[in-house]
Amino acid sequence: MNKTDKMLVGERTFCALLLVFSLVIFYLAYQISGFSSANSPGAFPIGVALVMILSAVKIAFELLGKARPDCSGWLDAFQQFRRQHFPKAVLIFGLLAVTYLAAIQWVSFYVSTFLFLVLSIVYLRNGRVLNAILIAAVLLVLIYLLFSLAFSVYLP
Repeated sequence: MNKTDKMLVGERTFCALLLVFSLVIFYLAYQISGFSSANSPGAFPIGVALVMILSAVKIAFELLGKARPDCSGWLDAFQQFRRQHFPKAVLIFGLLAVTYLAAIQWVSFYVSTFLFLVLSIVYLRNGRVLNAILIAAVLLVLIYLLFSLAFSVYLP
């Protein structure tokens, strides 16, 4: 790795968070059954946590050879990070998804699912409302049939 390689905005933070979360996962996995045997309930999560810890350490060593990212201050770095990883479409769809999950509590599953599907399809396909209503209705009928007939689960 040479110093001409630039670090991505947020790369150090990602590495630090990966290491911290990996250590927490390792601790929680160890609490399951310790190192009692290779086929104990905690053995697989401990192995996954160790791979994550090794990955974080490898990334940290690779970051040592990289030059700092091109940004002037934390606000510029935050804006670059947001533009790269959370474009407008992702933010709006995420807001729709969170609103959908909250709406299930207040209105029925079917009404909130229908509205979510229509709004998502309209947004992602740039305004074809009639097409979105038709697709959402067909999908909702399929969901109803699948859950009520195949699984015998009645959704609220």
